Amino acid sequence: MLADLRQKVAVGYVGGSDFVKQQEQLGTASLSVTTRFDFCFPENGLTAYKLGALLPSQSFINWIGEDRYKELVKFILHYIADLDIPIKRGTFVEFRNGMINVSPIGRNASTEERNEYQKYDLEHKIRETFVNVLREKFADIGLTYSIGGQISFDIFPTGWDKTYCLQHLEADAKKPDGVEYTTIHFFGDKTYKGGNDYEIYEDPRTIGHSVTDPDDCFKQVKALFDL
Repeated sequence: MLADLRQKVAVGYVGGSDFVKQQEQLGTASLSVTTRFDFCFPENGLTAYKLGALLPSQSFINWIGEDRYKELVKFILHYIADLDIPIKRGTFVEFRNGMINVSPIGRNASTEERNEYQKYDLEHKIRETFVNVLREKFADIGLTYSIGGQISFDIFPTGWDKTYCLQHLEADAKKPDGVEYTTIHFFGDKTYKGGNDYEIYEDPRTIGHSVTDPDDCFKQVKALFDL
């Protein structure tokens, strides 16, 4: 479907994970994800590619500074250590170029464990409570906390949500060989307030489409673009 869609429009994706993780999810061993899309926006666009070429990037650690970063991570790890949840695995804080990802259960959890934790989290609001504590503790830094996926949430500077990627499209329009994208459709499942698709879904520069799962996304894209 992607190949057919790219015959009609420019296609891109945006996600919070780093490029390596997105290559695992969307590429193959022999095919780079950058060849499948016109634009690739790992880490909400803080790392970005256009037609395989790397665009200017930004860094979370340079923004926050080493001392405040250590203070933040120390608090997070102490909080997780004191959490009474059914299971814990490993990689509770994952450092990325543009953010950190925090997982109370740990990103090393298996698929089955992730599914079970998601149910537990929905009932006991572990991530929601955690985020509220961090918002109060570090209110002076100017951070945004975004719950996404099954087991984790992202922490990044305010304004570095998925709307960050849109500035790459705006910059492209100003280049001599660039393109002005007058209509931008966004499809996402975490479009509710507090979800990691909310800001870009609500942004006036996009036309937002809320989907329930990949099959629903395919269905809506096919209908919209007559595929």
